[in-house]
Order: sequence, then C-alpha cells, then structure tokens
Amino acid sequence: MKRPRIAVLGSANIDLVCRVPTLPRPGETLRASSVSRFRGGKGANQAVGAARLGADVSFFGMVGDDTFGSLIRSGFEENGVDASSVEQLGDVSTGAATIWVAESGENAIVIAGGANDHVDPHYVDQHLEKIWQADVLLLQFEIPMKTIAHVLRSLPPEKPAVFLDPAPARSFEAIDVSRLACVTPNEEELLALSGTSNLDHGTQILQELGVELVVCTLGESGAYALRRNGEAVRCPAFKVDAVDSTASGDAFTAALAVAWASGGHDVEQMLRWACAAGAIAATRAGAWPSLPTEQEVLSLLRR
Repeated sequence: MKRPRIAVLGSANIDLVCRVPTLPRPGETLRASSVSRFRGGKGANQAVGAARLGADVSFFGMVGDDTFGSLIRSGFEENGVDASSVEQLGDVSTGAATIWVAESGENAIVIAGGANDHVDPHYVDQHLEKIWQADVLLLQFEIPMKTIAHVLRSLPPEKPAVFLDPAPARSFEAIDVSRLACVTPNEEELLALSGTSNLDHGTQILQELGVELVVCTLGESGAYALRRNGEAVRCPAFKVDAVDSTASGDAFTAALAVAWASGGHDVEQMLRWACAAGAIAATRAGAWPSLPTEQEVLSLLRR
C-alpha cells in the first residue's frame, strides 16, 4: 500500500512557551513557573504531525536566515519532512509565537509572522508542480491571504484535495471556497466565519459555500462533521489528562488529512482517528514534542 503524500504550504515558527497559573487578564502581570522553546507554527506542526502518522510530507514555506530558521530546517529533517523547498531569507527573522499555557491546559497565543509573511504567489508558482503531486494539500491562515487565494486558483480542479485550517479566523471572501475538500474550524472560528453560534447552522453555512466536508473541533466535546450529502457525524473526545493543548488542533487536522489521503473517506472512522491524535497531543508539552506517532494513535484506539 502506497504511503499517502501530503503537501503543506504554511507557517513555521519558534514557540516561546510560558507556563502560568491562569491566563492573564488585561493589565495583569503573572509569574511563569517555566519558560521553554519549541519548534512550531501551524503549518510546520501539521507537516510533522502527518509525517509521524506515516505520510510522505513536503513542506513549503519560508524561515529567516538565523538560528531559529536553521533549527526548524534541522527539525524537519529529523522528522522525515522534505524541506528542500523551504527558503531562508537573509533580511527577515523567522516567525515566532509567544504562548501562555495555564494549569488547566488552556492556552493563549501571540504570533509574529516574520518570514511567514513573505510566502507570496511568486514563491507558490516556483513550487506549484511539486505541490500538484500530493494527495492532500494542507493550508492555514498564518501566511498571506493573497497567497492562499493564488494557490487555490492555480491548482488543477481535482487534485490535490485541499484541507484548510482557518486559523486565525479570517473572511472567506477572497478565496475560492469551492476548491476546498475540507475545512476544520474550532468553535470560535466557526462563529467568526459563519456569524452564528449554532453548531449545526454554522457548519451548514460553510458547507453550502461548496466545501465537501466541514469538521468542527469541540475540545473536550470531541468533533462534529457535516458532509455535502447531508451526512452528519459526532465523535466524542477521548478522556486524557490534558497538559498543553497548543498543538492538539494541528495533530487533529494532520490525522484527518492522512486518513483522507489513505482512502479512508468513512467520516466516522476519520473523526475517531483524528480525535485520538488530538487527545494524545494534549497530554504533552510543546508543539512538535506532543505530536503522536501512528502506533500511539492505534494503541489509543485499541484501548
């Protein structure tokens, strides 16, 4: 059986993680119990997550020609991600994120785009032929919208299947939503994109734009999916002791994409696989260190 081929066009960051008792309120100063540095970025997280789940993964994006950029490139190599198309820019810093993680496992994130903001349509055109070869293309909103719009216009009509993680949430007006096979918002992003807090209505609104599959992640409540044919599926969350939810959503999306690329279009099975990956990621600190392997996901599913 051939390995699924995943292309990721997106962000790569260095994450500075501060562990705090609670998330700070405006004007409040808290003392962190620890500070750690991790490789991250939604695009990079999903690339590494998919590779650990057994896919052949190529990452497309930019980093700075600095220590952090070299750290990210070496991390891709260590995890089996093809980073030959990653460009290092000499006059721009690598993207960075400051992450506060509360004792409850909740987090808040502030992002500085850096080199990610320079991933432009010209860069996409240079690598489009390689992107076409994937079974699934993963996109997020941590690179410029004009680039997302351009790649969607430039792809062949049928392949690759395009998965969009709409985070941070932005309007869909600038992009061809009908070219998306799957959109994976969380509850807050679904509200921002659809204008309604009703889960069923919100997913219907996105699905009616032409998306084949809308999957909303619900944290401790699992996930909900609606397919264009009207098929709706709910999957409960796996019970785990949450430590850090930073990369849970990325682990979920990566697993969903790998399941799709492997030919597993049974929505219920796809959701269970993805929920298991997200649950495991929440039990560990940091982004890349928390992403599970295929065997770990299978082990949790058997339990």
